[in-house]
Order: sequence, then C-alpha cells, then structure tokens
Amino acid sequence: MRHITKLIALAALTAAAVSCGTATRDSQSPVFVVINTMLAAQGNKPSTFLGNLTSDVLTLVTSGGACTLATPCPTIFNDLGQVVLSAPLKNIGTATSPNTPTSNNAVTITRYHVQYRRADGRNTPGVDVPFAFDGATTGTILAGATLTLSFEMVRVTAKQETPLVQLVGSGVFMTTIADVTFYGKDQVGNDVSVTGSLQIDFGNFGDT
Repeated sequence: MRHITKLIALAALTAAAVSCGTATRDSQSPVFVVINTMLAAQGNKPSTFLGNLTSDVLTLVTSGGACTLATPCPTIFNDLGQVVLSAPLKNIGTATSPNTPTSNNAVTITRYHVQYRRADGRNTPGVDVPFAFDGATTGTILAGATLTLSFEMVRVTAKQETPLVQLVGSGVFMTTIADVTFYGKDQVGNDVSVTGSLQIDFGNFGDT
C-alpha cells in the first residue's frame, strides 16, 4: 500500500510539472507586443503613409505606357499598411533595480490577420464589408528596440468583389474600421499577439 501511495504521488507531481510547462509556453511570455503606430497608404501613392486610409476602388492612371490624360487607364491598386512594433517587458522591476531584457525576449512576427467592420453593425463579409484575410510578414523585434513592418491592408481582389466593386460607378462611399492582428513568438517559443485598428474610407475618389 505504501509503494502504491508513492507511485500516485510521483504521478501527480509529474502531471503538475507538465501542466506548468505547457502553460508557460502557451501564454506566459515575459514580454508583450505594443503597436507604437499603424499607418496606411494608397496603392498609387505607396510612400505617403497617413493615420487613416482613403481607398480608391478604381484609379485612372494618366502616365506611363499607353496611359495619357486623353486616354487614362482604369487601374486597381492594393493598399499598404505600415506598423511600428516594440516588445517591452511585462515586469519592469523597480526604479532602483530595473529588469533588463535579453536576447530571449526578442519577438519574431510571422503573420497577420485583417478584419473589417462597420460602425452601424452591418458586418457580413462579402456583403457589407470585404472578406477578412491572413497574410505573411516577418521581422524580429530586438530587445529594447522597435521594428517597422510593411503589409497589405486592402487586397486587389477585395476591390473586385462585393461590396467594393459596386462603389465604382455608384457615387457611394463606405467607411469601415480595419482591425489588424499581428502574431509571433518570443525566442523561447511563447506565443504573442497584438491588435490595432485603422479607419478606411472606400469609394471611387477623384484622381489627380
């Protein structure tokens, strides 16, 4: 009986240790990811990043190739996003004894998810708002530093689908909010993620 009791106690201790290790890897990263800024740029103006996006569903290109003022080329551009990320420690210590991050605290971002919503609650994908999508973008936030990543905010295919394609000749405009979530891991395998939001106004805007 004494031998059986010892085995049961050993099994319980082992199970507890395994559970603790799993919890640590799954959700106990010592850092959290912060979005310092998130901006967006029209596809035909890829270097002009602003705090909100005016997304043109159809752009008349008047230069380059056969495109002229007299014979503009109707063109669809994807729209771009740019985010600046940092990864501070959860436990910063005290003023007299601050904690110092190490290389284990670096976070590698590998993918992102974009989902659109409207303030009026009409959020059916492919009917009221563009379909959500996943994308890949990779970079490492080094300890004590920031990381700037570029990504796709609005896909070309979204402008060829409902509800955006209906905006081309309608004179109607639509305001949405894009929620963008970035996913990654710290250097010991703990999952981390962070979500930011940005306003997007869709329509067939005047071209300059």
